[in-house]
Amino acid sequence: MSLRKALSSLMALCLAAVLAPVAAAHAPSGCARQNMLFCEDFQSVPLGGATSLRWGVDTSHGTLTVEKAARGQRVLHVHTERNGRAFLRVEDFSPPGNSFYGRLRLRTDAFPRRPDWAHYTLVEATGQGPEVVRPLGGQYVPTAGRALWGVGADGGPTGDWTNWRESAPSREDVWQCVEWRMDATDNRIELWFDGVHQPDLTVSTHEHGGNPVDFVFPRFDSVKFGWQLYQPNDGAYGLWMDDIALATTRIGC
Repeated sequence: MSLRKALSSLMALCLAAVLAPVAAAHAPSGCARQNMLFCEDFQSVPLGGATSLRWGVDTSHGTLTVEKAARGQRVLHVHTERNGRAFLRVEDFSPPGNSFYGRLRLRTDAFPRRPDWAHYTLVEATGQGPEVVRPLGGQYVPTAGRALWGVGADGGPTGDWTNWRESAPSREDVWQCVEWRMDATDNRIELWFDGVHQPDLTVSTHEHGGNPVDFVFPRFDSVKFGWQLYQPNDGAYGLWMDDIALATTRIGC
């Protein structure tokens, strides 16, 4: 072997030795993390009508489609007509201590501007107990002239409510990372947008937007991701979701 070839081989071996620990330090990542209770990044889901053995589909006047985004990664396209619904449904869900963290990335074409107080849900958790818990939803608030994020619930003693805040506008046509925490010790829900905590959206047992009774989680067994608008409406709505995850610790963006 020539001296030049020998030196080239030696340099290649040294470079591999340097890079190997760096690659190992970044693994596992994404859905491979050990704290995950559920994770879907859609990269192995076939393009077209969304289907998987790992989750179910709940639709009425709506569709779920897996398609390629601008940079080639696969995402879930949620489409509904009028006040339809389209959800990916995580079933047989049993978080330890009835508490968990969630994370998803989303982009929404537009939020409803009619009728006044139009109410929409993007994430819903249900189980054994009357409360239908909505950690991510919102309303069009005519007095503010825009759609606002808010934690909400329905079906239980606290009634039908959305704890919207003017400091948390629902942003259109932009990708956002949304995280939330469900803490059963105080029936507390907290949210983060793009890694920034939004404390004024927090609700708990005694602090919420419903009737003046305790807000209490059901024993969770399912979580849905998608879209539902509850008021009659002649429009169509579209949003895209990716990197859906549920975990025992905060996942991060």
